[in-house]
Amino acid sequence: MTADGFTTCLWFDTQAEEAAQFYVSVFKNSSTGTTTYYTEGAPRPAGTVLTVDFTANGQRFVALNGGPEFTFSEAVSFQIDCDDQEEIDYYWSKLTEGGGQPGPCGWLKDRFGVSWQVTPKVLSEMIAGPDREKTTRAMNAMMTMGKLDIAALQRAYDGE
Repeated sequence: MTADGFTTCLWFDTQAEEAAQFYVSVFKNSSTGTTTYYTEGAPRPAGTVLTVDFTANGQRFVALNGGPEFTFSEAVSFQIDCDDQEEIDYYWSKLTEGGGQPGPCGWLKDRFGVSWQVTPKVLSEMIAGPDREKTTRAMNAMMTMGKLDIAALQRAYDGE
């Protein structure tokens, strides 16, 4: 394997270019790269976008216009570990705009059907902590939320 690691390929019907531009607009340290096009004799009209290489938050992706045969599901999601409530609010707002759908426990689907977990970094510490009562309270509080609220999670963890 090369030192560059993995590239995640996201299969879209026809929205690869739109999706790549959207993700680049949402995340820092992002850019689009090479766009390739279907040629004569391909399953789509010649000149139609085939792939778009892009980087989102330093992670490499390829958006592929492969057709309607495959769609996204919650079986694969991207987790965004947020430092504070402002960051959670930002990503939640950006990723649900334009037809995205909020879900439970910090999960959402963006307008392309890609699943995201928008979570505070501190939640991992809370639910992995040694005090079972505290971790249970934090977990139970999280289970009642859509967008996660760090202050409410902390209050639950602390027993307030």
